Amino acid sequence: MDAVHRAGVPGVYGEVRVAGRTWRGASGVADVTTGRPAGADLRHRVGSVTKTFTAVAVMQQVERGRIRLDEPIGDRLPDLVPGERGRRITVRMLLNHTSGLPDYVAYAFPSLQSGSPASLDDNRFRRFRPAELIALGLAAPPAGEPGAPTGVYSNTNYLLLGELLERVTGTPAQEYITRDVIRRAGLRHTGFPSGPDIEGPHSLMYEAAFGLLDPPRDYSVYDMSWAGTGAAMVSTMADLNRFYGLLLDGRIVSRASLEQMRRTVPVRRDFDGTTIQYGLGLHKVTVPGCGTFWGHDGSAWGAGTVSLTRADGRRQMSVAVNLQRWSAPDPTGSRPPHPIDTALNGLYDEAMCDGTNTAAPHGS
Repeated sequence: MDAVHRAGVPGVYGEVRVAGRTWRGASGVADVTTGRPAGADLRHRVGSVTKTFTAVAVMQQVERGRIRLDEPIGDRLPDLVPGERGRRITVRMLLNHTSGLPDYVAYAFPSLQSGSPASLDDNRFRRFRPAELIALGLAAPPAGEPGAPTGVYSNTNYLLLGELLERVTGTPAQEYITRDVIRRAGLRHTGFPSGPDIEGPHSLMYEAAFGLLDPPRDYSVYDMSWAGTGAAMVSTMADLNRFYGLLLDGRIVSRASLEQMRRTVPVRRDFDGTTIQYGLGLHKVTVPGCGTFWGHDGSAWGAGTVSLTRADGRRQMSVAVNLQRWSAPDPTGSRPPHPIDTALNGLYDEAMCDGTNTAAPHGS
């Protein structure tokens, strides 16, 4: 963690569990102005880690017979996904990103496409409606064909799943997830924010926007309605380890549901150029010599998180950083590896493999 801080991240914190033993630690600062130190128990915006919680809520409804994984989403949400698209896209395709629906984020923050961070500030206190964001995604050029062998990662899918949950349960999706997933797992420091502020002890969160913000700007106060059931949650690293440990032990959804969640397809992530193995709200990471891990990573403005649990449940890692998109492009327009990337991979290697593997995954 000290190496990650020295490489340029203001603060890094996390928890590692190995065979019944727990280590918590932090390095650096939670506030670059005051020098307030980072702490292992700080609450943090965990971004797309939220997707696992939303997927679990959907699987609970599948178990109760209220949702079928292979039913067309147009049968449930004809107003949001009308016509041929609604008939071809299934619930499963939303969960594993094979729907072909493009991500709305680039259209909600349009200035980023032209090299300006202006829309980050313009939207700081804007209250988006899920239907508004979904419409942005559906109006954009398709990312692929529904059910294609390789999916394309898209937040639009998970906002639609939130709307599906609300139609089926009669309860706003975030309330349902809070009641039936977060509380059921006994998580005390996890939830959806009710406004732009994070309740409880937390770090400031510094966004560099690939060099557009220099110095990086604090976005810890931000209305997360732009992310909703795809990426809006706040949690602690201890809560995340508890959640994934219970989930992968079959104690939040049934073993049959967990088997469905771990059926993966290749999914392309256009924001970082990688292709990952993705199930139903779960990301599979295979580290040679160290095992197969399941979990998710996530990014919000200024906040990055990685949470992975080994398949046997005996090793867990959840790590947070309070800086995002640190790699500025070089004169050719490409983004070369940054010392932060090297340091993070070293941290992941130590946490997941006791420092014996140099191919530990880079996340966030």
